[in-house]
Amino acid sequence: MHPRVLLFTGKGGVGKTTAAAATATLAAGRGLKTLIVSTDTAHSLADALGVEPGEVAPGLHLHQVDTQKTLERHWGELQEYAKGVLVELGLDEITSEEITVLPGAEEVIALLELRDHAREGRWDVIVVDCAPTAETLRLLALPEALDWHVTRLMPLGRRIVKLVSPFVRGVAHVSAPGDEVMSAVERFHRGLMEVRELLTGSHASVRLVLTPESVVLAEARRTLTSLNLYGYRVDGVIANRVFPSGGADEWRAQWVQAQSRLLAEAEQSFAPLPIHVVPYLPGEPVGKDALAELGAAMYAGSDPFAAPTAPPPLRLSADELTLDLPGAERGDVDLARKGEELIVTAGPYRRVLALPAALARRKISGAALRDGVLRVRFVEPNEADSALPFSSGSESEP
Repeated sequence: MHPRVLLFTGKGGVGKTTAAAATATLAAGRGLKTLIVSTDTAHSLADALGVEPGEVAPGLHLHQVDTQKTLERHWGELQEYAKGVLVELGLDEITSEEITVLPGAEEVIALLELRDHAREGRWDVIVVDCAPTAETLRLLALPEALDWHVTRLMPLGRRIVKLVSPFVRGVAHVSAPGDEVMSAVERFHRGLMEVRELLTGSHASVRLVLTPESVVLAEARRTLTSLNLYGYRVDGVIANRVFPSGGADEWRAQWVQAQSRLLAEAEQSFAPLPIHVVPYLPGEPVGKDALAELGAAMYAGSDPFAAPTAPPPLRLSADELTLDLPGAERGDVDLARKGEELIVTAGPYRRVLALPAALARRKISGAALRDGVLRVRFVEPNEADSALPFSSGSESEP
C-alpha cells in the first residue's frame, strides 16, 4: 500500500510550515499513521508543533534529517574519494571534511529519506514541509536533470576512467575514481529517480500556500505553471491569514476589501483547484491542539487525504503529447526538438523530455498552447515535409 504524500510549498513567510503541521495533526487525529518531515533547512516544524522530533502525539511522528549520517550512507564512497584526493593534494583532513559536505546536501538527503520512509509500509500519510518556492522547484527538477546527465555520461565516464587511471596517478599524483565511486553515483542517481517516481505518482500531490497579496499571488501562479512543467500534481491552494469581514474597523475594512479582490483573482487563476481559506488568527497556532483546530477549519469538511483525481500534467498518446501549463502565456513557452528529446521552456524553467519510442521516430506536425494546455502533435516522417510553427489562439489548427 502506498502512503498518501502531501508536499507544502510557497513563498517564504506565508505560513507553509503551519499549514503542513496542521494537516499532519489533523491526519493523526483521524487515526491515520502520519509522518511529517521537512526539506527546509530552517527546521521550523519542531517549533510549530512545540515539541522535539519523535512521536509527538498518538500516530504522529516528526522526523528531522541527520544530514551527515545519511550522507555517509548514500554518498559515502564518493565523499571518501574526494576527501582522499584533497589530502593527497596537501590539504589537511579537517579542511577536506568541510569541503566535501556538498551544497544543498540536506535538501537532497531529505528526499532520499522520504523515499525510504515511503517504502516502509508503516505510514498512511506523509506530509512534507518544503523549502520556499524557488528552492523547492530546483530540488524537484533535480532528479530528472541528473537522469539526463547520468544516462549519457556514466557509460562514457566508466570507459574514460579505466583508460586514464594510470596517467592520472603518474602525472597528477592523485587517485582516479574506481568502480565503487562510479557505483555510488549510479546508486545516488537511481535513488533520486525513485523519489521522482514517488512524488509524481498517483498518491502524491503538492499544495500551494499563499497569502492574499499581489506579489505572493503572482509567484504562486508561476509556481503552479512550473510544478506542472516538471510533472507534479497540484491538488489545492491554501489562502492563509485572511481577515474576517465581520465587525471590521476602517483600517481592517480596507484590508478586507483588498484581500477579497485578490481572493477572487486567485479563484479565477487556480480554477478548478479548491482554495482552502485560513482566517487571520488572533495568535500564532503553536502546539498540537491549536494545529488540530486550525486543520479542521482549513479543510472545512473536505477530505484532504483523498487521492488526487486530476490526471497527471503530462499525458502521451500515439500521436500527441499534452502538458498542462496553467497560467502560461504564449510568450512564456518555447519548444525545441533535439533528436529523441523535446525541450520545453516555461518562463525561467526548462524540462528536457525523453520521448517514448513511438513518438521519438515521428516528426512534429504542430504545437499550440490554448487555455493553459500545450499540445504537440506528431506524424510519421513521410506525412509532413516540415514541422509547422508553434502557435496559440482559438483557431482549431496552428
